[in-house]
Order: sequence, then structure tokens, then C-alpha cells
Amino acid sequence: MGNRPRSSHDRLSPLTTADESRSGRRGRGCFCLAGCLSLVGVPAAIVMLLACIPLGFRLWADLREVELASEVAPKTGRYVNADDVAIYIQEHGPKDGPPVVLIHGTSAWSGTWRDTQTALADNGFRVIAMDLPPFGFSQRPAEARYDRPKQAARILGVLDALNIDKAHLVGHSFGGGPTLEAALLHPDRVGKLVLVDAAISLDSAGVEPGLAATLAGIPWLRETAIACTFQNPLVTEQVVQSMIFDPADATPDRVALYQAPFAVKDTTPAIGAWIEELAAPGQNAWSLDRDRISALPNRTLLIWGDEDTITPPSQARELHELLPRSRIVWIEGAGHLPQIEDVHAFNEALLTFLR
Repeated sequence: MGNRPRSSHDRLSPLTTADESRSGRRGRGCFCLAGCLSLVGVPAAIVMLLACIPLGFRLWADLREVELASEVAPKTGRYVNADDVAIYIQEHGPKDGPPVVLIHGTSAWSGTWRDTQTALADNGFRVIAMDLPPFGFSQRPAEARYDRPKQAARILGVLDALNIDKAHLVGHSFGGGPTLEAALLHPDRVGKLVLVDAAISLDSAGVEPGLAATLAGIPWLRETAIACTFQNPLVTEQVVQSMIFDPADATPDRVALYQAPFAVKDTTPAIGAWIEELAAPGQNAWSLDRDRISALPNRTLLIWGDEDTITPPSQARELHELLPRSRIVWIEGAGHLPQIEDVHAFNEALLTFLR
């Protein structure tokens, strides 16, 4: 028999045809998803999806970190050649005032000393806040050396570049190790020494590197972790809050200040190289030698947040016992960043000591 002619009722409208087409695609999509799940299993598929999140942050870091440091560094500062790199510094106060060098901590830069710089300059000190590589806007070394002796050489190199024979040194957190190292190597070039919630890691001396050091030696792993945390603008506020006692002190302008260098080219891999040193400090550092610390002749002030959970008060007490000419000032109700948690108390303690 021949084919029966279609009636108007047999014809499909364009709308009906599109609906069926979409339905078919959905069906095929669901079939493909089901097929994938059947191949790898639901738990494995979930793991794969979750793995995409940190990898996405790592890719985002590459897309964001494209600016040359020298082009985006604040015009309030300048570069000086110090040891093997060009160091970005900010200067305040009279040129003939007693020089004070400020060395920041992890994920910070010279700008995070904002309130301290102003207080010191207003009291007649010549303030030099420096960006210690790999952070901030300073040049990263061609050979990724971030051990304490090398970082100390960069600190002292800033003094050389500015023709300063002797200066007071103020080091915070991870910057405290290189600051103490510089004082131990050349006590004649340091006036008074100030360590602020300093991460000296005395317990790591003579200890074999553990799992953390092994993991830190895997570039893609450490860089992915950094892109998710230190270099992730979405969590900067939470990172700052984790270091302080009162979360309210992580104000929007403070958070923005810490994010200022986030666009600098290749920051994530540079911090990754530094993480290796953090995880396993070089055993050649004098600042890990209790006997050398005990022989330091310089007057030393330890300023510490009494609620610090990063470098707890017990570490301040141990340093105080070792350093023969030291004293401690506790900043009550402050954590790891007392210079921003209680600006007045911190600056008063610092100025009283340096005068």
C-alpha cells in the first residue's frame, strides 16, 4: 500500500519539534553523565569535581599575576640595589633622624606598616620599610634563595644602598628570623633590635625535615595550595582574621592593603619557592643556634600579642630567656598582628624603647 498523506493533525509544530529536540539532548546528556558515573563511580566523580576547584584557583592566579612589579609598585616608594636584588622601600621622616628599618611578615609588604611608619616619622625617626622577597614589589632573585643568611644579606644590603652604617631593626613574624640573623651576623650594624611575634622556629634546629617539607618540595602542589590561600583574593579577609584575636580588626581597608601586590607577575611560584624554606629552615642559620642567640650584645625588645596562636607566648618567653639584654611587652587582647590590632599600644611600646 502507498503512504498515507499526512493530515494537519499529523504535522508537528516547530515548537513541538524544538521541545522534543531539547528533550533528546537532555536525555543524551543524562545518559552521558550516568555513563561517566558508572565508569568512575560516584565518589570518584565527586573527587574529580572537587579537584577542579583548587585547579581553577591556580589558573586564576596565572591570569591575575601579569603585572611587572616596577610598573604597579606605589609611587610613594623606590627601588635600591641590595645584595642580589632590587628591593622596594618606602621612606618617611627626616633624613637625619635615627634610621629604623621595618621588615614585614608572611604575605605582607612595606605598606602594611602604615601606622607604624607614621608614628615613627612623626617622632623624628628616619623610617625605611622594605619589601622582603618574595613578597611585595621587590625583585625576586634569579636563584630562588630565601634562607635566613641570604635574606639577612638583603636587609643589610638596604643599609649599604642608603649609606647607613647602623640602624634599629624591627622584624615581624617570618621577617623576624632574617632580622635576628642580620643582628647576629653584624651586631655592630644594628642599634636596637625589635622582634614582633617573631617566627624563629628554634625547635626546628637539628630536626630532620618531615612530611610538610616533602609536600612543600612538590611545585604544583605547593603552588595550588598558595593559590587557594595566600594568593586568593576571595579569602584574604579570612586569612587576616586567622592571625588576629578580634575578627573586627580585619577591616576592608586593611584587607585591601594586603591584596595590593596580588597582581605582580609570578607571585604564586615565587612564594612556592619560599615555602620550601619555611617548611624546613636551613640549618646553617645562626638564628637557630641558641648559643649564638645567647651571646647577642644588642638591646632587644619583644613585642607580642598575648593571644597569639601562630607564634604563641611561650615562644616569646623562650627568646626572652635566651637573649641577655631583652624584655617583653605584651599587647593585651592581640593576636599575631599587634601592630594593626592595637595601634596605639604597639606604637607606644616601640617608641618608648627606641627613644
